[in-house]
Amino acid sequence: MTLLYQNDLEFYKANGVFTGIDEAGRGALAGPVVVAAVVLDYEKMIEGINDSKLLTPKKRAQLYPLIVENALDYSIVEISPAYIDEFNILQATLLGFKTAFFQLASKPQYCLIDGKDIHADLKHCAQAVIKGDQLFASIAAASILAKVHRDNLMLAYDDLYPEYGFASHKGYGTAYHAKMIHRFGLSPIHRKSFKIPEVRDREVKKL
Repeated sequence: MTLLYQNDLEFYKANGVFTGIDEAGRGALAGPVVVAAVVLDYEKMIEGINDSKLLTPKKRAQLYPLIVENALDYSIVEISPAYIDEFNILQATLLGFKTAFFQLASKPQYCLIDGKDIHADLKHCAQAVIKGDQLFASIAAASILAKVHRDNLMLAYDDLYPEYGFASHKGYGTAYHAKMIHRFGLSPIHRKSFKIPEVRDREVKKL
């Protein structure tokens, strides 16, 4: 049994059924922020669960269906770029935490959320955990679902807006992405409230 699962079991014994919650895409320039919540079944432990950032895309893709099939419950929520622009990324992420929690059919009593932010409506039943996706299996599982779901969305957007290269950078602020924004302008899925990285004039002229 991994340390992540041990931590989950200790928390479960002390607090009862709970869910782990994490997000993907908070810092991207385009696309939604995606939040996932997972209630693991501790009689069906899944080998290899870890923080999604520490896993290869292939490993995440392998774990995704295993989590979906073996978890007691899960939910995935997308908060749109339009909402992010209107209310800011923090409020969008907090809404995602709240929505993902309340969408769970199993109605767990408690949740562990990766990071340091908790929606006001969850403060009575939630605990924020810095680097929680490296400490709790449930949060790590949520990080995988959120990451894979969002990556798949960005691959679909790459078909709609191939000029931006979403398949390669998934909407994050790479140098190439910045150059394409300066060349083509913002697409409907870009976050208009986010600062676009600067590109040197001579680099723009080369496009």
